[in-house]
Amino acid sequence: MAMSPTTGFEVHGVRGRFNATFFRLMGPYLEWNLRTHKRRAFGELPEHVVELGSGVGANLRYLSAGATLVAIEPNTHMHRGLQAAAERRGVHLELHDRGAEHTGLPDHSVDDVISSLVLCSVSEPAEVLAEVRRILRPGGTYHFVEHVAAPAGTPTRALQRAFRRPWAWTFEGCSCERDLETLIRDAGFASVEIEPYRLHTPFVPFNTHIAGTARA
Repeated sequence: MAMSPTTGFEVHGVRGRFNATFFRLMGPYLEWNLRTHKRRAFGELPEHVVELGSGVGANLRYLSAGATLVAIEPNTHMHRGLQAAAERRGVHLELHDRGAEHTGLPDHSVDDVISSLVLCSVSEPAEVLAEVRRILRPGGTYHFVEHVAAPAGTPTRALQRAFRRPWAWTFEGCSCERDLETLIRDAGFASVEIEPYRLHTPFVPFNTHIAGTARA
């Protein structure tokens, strides 16, 4: 296991490879479940987009051929799959081996930032949201699709609590119990639109979600 000097992300030889393989193989299934909400959140993206935690390229389908994706992805085991997917889609890829808390991009330099299934796994989601606000131009948009904590007292929340440690270890710090809606609403954006929804999958701790946009 090695700590990247620029990301602070621990590149774990086993978990890093497992997650790269898992998301490559499970990508079609996850996309089938999330596609309706992603189409709303990621519809009509411009020709230049920054993505936090691009993984192996699940969201490249929402960019047009010839567009540019600035990918912030600290897990180097994801990079080969991401590069191959970008080539297949005809998307220009600028790959940054950095964490979402410190993208290295200039202040107020981008119009659109996207993320899916990322705020659950970063160490400090509030810092990531502050970084999004920093790099967005006034009027720019953050588009997100994230899984969140279920309401307190529900069976799903009980399962999220029961599985939180093995889930976090397997999926590189991913938490099933974050109230990301409140974090996004409190992050200082000019306006926020959020749609809560529920999936019905065998991965029950993963089944409570939000999708939406926040404008700088």
